[in-house]
Amino acid sequence: MMKVPSLNVPGLRRRKANGLPGVTAVARIDRRTKRLTKRLQSGEIAIIDHVDIDRVSGEALAACAPAAVINVAASISGRYPNMGPRILVEADIPLVDNTSPELLERIAEGDVIRLHDGMIYLGDELVGKGQEQTAETIDAAMTEARAGLAAQIEAFAANTMEYVRRERDLLIDGVGIPDVRTVMENRHVLIVVRGYHYREDIATLRPYIREYRPVLVGVDGGADALLDAGYLPDMIIGDFDSVSEKALRCGAELVVHAYPDGRAPGLERVHGLGLNAVVFPATGTSEDIAMLLADDKGASLIVAVGTHWTLDEFLDKGRSGMASTFLTRLRVGSKLVDAKGVSRLYRSRISTSSLLLLVATTLVTIGVVLSVSPIGQVWLNALRVAWNGFVFWLVGLFS
Repeated sequence: MMKVPSLNVPGLRRRKANGLPGVTAVARIDRRTKRLTKRLQSGEIAIIDHVDIDRVSGEALAACAPAAVINVAASISGRYPNMGPRILVEADIPLVDNTSPELLERIAEGDVIRLHDGMIYLGDELVGKGQEQTAETIDAAMTEARAGLAAQIEAFAANTMEYVRRERDLLIDGVGIPDVRTVMENRHVLIVVRGYHYREDIATLRPYIREYRPVLVGVDGGADALLDAGYLPDMIIGDFDSVSEKALRCGAELVVHAYPDGRAPGLERVHGLGLNAVVFPATGTSEDIAMLLADDKGASLIVAVGTHWTLDEFLDKGRSGMASTFLTRLRVGSKLVDAKGVSRLYRSRISTSSLLLLVATTLVTIGVVLSVSPIGQVWLNALRVAWNGFVFWLVGLFS
């Protein structure tokens, strides 16, 4: 798990307004956590509606350094042991959850609210009450959640069979995969999803990207991840609910992930920007259709960054199963290389200071050897003569 540094800055967490205890700050509200983190500022209070805060969302919230997070839903429902709440608490960010959903109607974006002992005040009015999570309450909830994993595995198996029934033509024969202008034939394709450790993995893959120049595909927010790393995506795939306008306008080919019946909510946003897009109807996830598209278009290798594979990651996506991802990986087979964790595998254990010390020690050793040995004296005299000759020549140029 990525360690989020503690944000215990004096005066930030437990500010007092007019002598009142607790945290007082501007409220930022959104039912979608990933949308909220795009505008949430340090020191503000985030109000979300997020059952089972997943690890990626927890890290994104913690990176914004809010004064507190209020979740109208259960941060840990017991469905599975999700890591998001622990990340927030370890970052010293107060987390209050299980408030009533009406809180979203009683507080408006930009209101100044106060949070104290799970009580939420708007001015002098008590507008909501929830449970403040601590390390102890999270540990207890996680223990209970681990007991429910068997039911989730059963649901995953059932979901897998249902997906095979619905999408066997797409998986087996590639039926429904659209034509695109981006050439992938016999090329490497790098697919970036804004998932676990994506920043570290992109940084580690820089030599690979420089040497092989793969086709760069961003899945929704993965396009922004590529731009942030200094790369221009060749293609962006997704429903476009979490990708920036800057990314959509970067010149990449756009592929909108649509529902099987053809409805594509993301297409409206694309047309609103005056852009065009290819529509790809499918029931799987956007990262799945990115892999299927690359495979169908003849990619020789598919490198995946930030994609989901473990059971915890499947459940973090908020689905009863991630059968589409499981079966897609079986479909693309030996072409797929998962870059997850590459940065941890190849992390250098030699610091820059150690390397400099080694170089300095080597130079000193060479100097000592040259100064005490007969052959070294000859070399030093030759170097002095050469240096004096160079200085004499240099002075002559300006005299």
